[in-house]
Amino acid sequence: MASNKGRKKRLVIVESPAKAKTIERFLGSEYNVVASYGHIRDLPSSASEIPVKLRSKPWARLAVDTEGDFEPVYVVPKGSKKRVQELRNLLAKADELILATDEDREGESISWHLLEVLNPRVPVLRITFHEITRGAITEALENARDVDQQLVRAQEARRVLDRLFGYSLSPVLWKKVRTKLSAGRVQSVALRLIVEREEERRAFKVSEYWDVAAVLSSPEGEFRAALVEVGERRLAGGRDFDPTSGHLKDDSDALVFGPEEAERVARGARSTLPWTVARVERKEASQRPPPPFITSTLQQAASSALGMSPKQTMMVAQGLYEGIDLGEGEREGLITYMRTDSVTLSNKALEDAAEYIRREFGIRYYQGPRRYKTRSKMAQEAHEAIRPTEIRRTPEAVARFLNPTQRALYRLIWNRMVASQMADARLDQTSADLSVTLDGIPCTFRASGSVLRFDGFRRVSGGAREDVLLPPLTEGLEIGREQDRIRILDLIPEGHETRPPPRYTEASLVRKLEEEGIGRPSTYTPTISTIQEREYVVKKGGTLVPTYIGMAVTHLLREHFAHYVDVEFTARMEDSLDDIASGEVDPVAFLSSFYRGDEEGEKGLLNEIEEEMPRIGIPEIPLGDDPETGRPITVRIGRDFVFVQRGEGGEGGRATL
Repeated sequence: MASNKGRKKRLVIVESPAKAKTIERFLGSEYNVVASYGHIRDLPSSASEIPVKLRSKPWARLAVDTEGDFEPVYVVPKGSKKRVQELRNLLAKADELILATDEDREGESISWHLLEVLNPRVPVLRITFHEITRGAITEALENARDVDQQLVRAQEARRVLDRLFGYSLSPVLWKKVRTKLSAGRVQSVALRLIVEREEERRAFKVSEYWDVAAVLSSPEGEFRAALVEVGERRLAGGRDFDPTSGHLKDDSDALVFGPEEAERVARGARSTLPWTVARVERKEASQRPPPPFITSTLQQAASSALGMSPKQTMMVAQGLYEGIDLGEGEREGLITYMRTDSVTLSNKALEDAAEYIRREFGIRYYQGPRRYKTRSKMAQEAHEAIRPTEIRRTPEAVARFLNPTQRALYRLIWNRMVASQMADARLDQTSADLSVTLDGIPCTFRASGSVLRFDGFRRVSGGAREDVLLPPLTEGLEIGREQDRIRILDLIPEGHETRPPPRYTEASLVRKLEEEGIGRPSTYTPTISTIQEREYVVKKGGTLVPTYIGMAVTHLLREHFAHYVDVEFTARMEDSLDDIASGEVDPVAFLSSFYRGDEEGEKGLLNEIEEEMPRIGIPEIPLGDDPETGRPITVRIGRDFVFVQRGEGGEGGRATL
């Protein structure tokens, strides 16, 4: 039996027990892998946690030295003290400390806090990996580094910025709206988006427009054609109407039909035969596969395909990432890190996908590696897209080790990654214009068809799609009469109404935040959870509906602190935080400009609050005018309830909601 004498004892610290359980399977007996259970240190969450010696400071409530260089005050919360002592005891028996927290900024910050609190007297290594597999852990150990101080400073600046924003503006809401409310740098902008979408819906005016559908038959089957032109004018469709107002766009010259005009054309076209095939156009079209998942697109796809909320999606993905027992002592992570805004794939992943596609589907399904470009300015959250750690672990191969939700999400991720490397799908598309003259005015009906000639990536990604077949058509062909090969069965006037913009779902809100450059992959889920926990929004039929309290908060912030809940301003702050990580921006100067102002025109949040407080009244939400008295009806937020008020209120002028 080999002796352990002389072997180093190495302590490896990760965030979670599940992650520790997976990693320890890959390491020898000299490694002790333990969990910190997330953050062990943070800014104080209550007044009682603020160190006694600092409580007299004017900035004590913030726990950030706003009079100096914005140095944060960190404390070990009561719930973490026992764990910290346990980690110290384990470290005392170790010859080396290995910090293996997640590879994003938050993970880097956790490692730094561990260093600060544990104060190790032994060598320290920082390792990162994008997947929890034997190969990835081995490679990480071979490429250990120091804690990245710039990433730590960027995460610290983000944490301090959020503290300054929330702890400065929340008291304004307590005084002017209701106690126990909160403002947040990202959450307040997310709420504003939801409220303004609701305002758009309320202001929306429904417009009606009509068209005519022709139902035709041929030996190959029935098909349809829609009226698209009358004379030389195009018939109005949904794209001719403003999506925010519901009215016809100012620059649209399209012809808008009412029911009478549609019925007149339908009646005339039925009795005017034959029609003529005026134009036939055939072309081949290609469909490219979408890129592999990033955090936001995974949440959106899981919502639409599986009905999972972003929070549920991330919880299930976390389990797949941290490790699954695969039988016979084997335990590995099945997917790569799930908080990422990068669509990059490793060379190994590209090679494995190529081999699998060629072997399983044939050479024509593979056209070479596809490398996708990340849209984010600085995809700092991870180095790769979300993908299976091993292509050979097909959904079928691991199904028996997973529960139903894990199986469904893993299949979604696996299919998307493999499909992203497959050949384009190819379609044959045909468009035909059918012409009939009514009272000397030519009317054009258009029929469209498509046939999938090569499924390409759709072989894996699937998706319901039926071919729309058109019969053989040639220009000049006459149709519609009893003796003709193609006959007209019916003409149907069809009415349509413009619809207000849809309310946000959790998934579509994530997509909007990502498009606007607000927040980062790690912030989407907590942001959406917070605005629901604060009762700023409620879920109704899967959509996010603002409450009157949420509306009041947005009205106040938008009217008096518009700069700080502006979408573009918030996105620019995200860019600045990225620049801190790359060393291009000084964090102290950035925080000072935000909070105290600067010589370049930035007034500063502190000065804005001092200037605006006397001007802020109790927020009112207008509902309209009372039809009997003409007095305005508004919603107001009371200390304990929400009420509706007519005019100045008084007897009979108020009612609770």
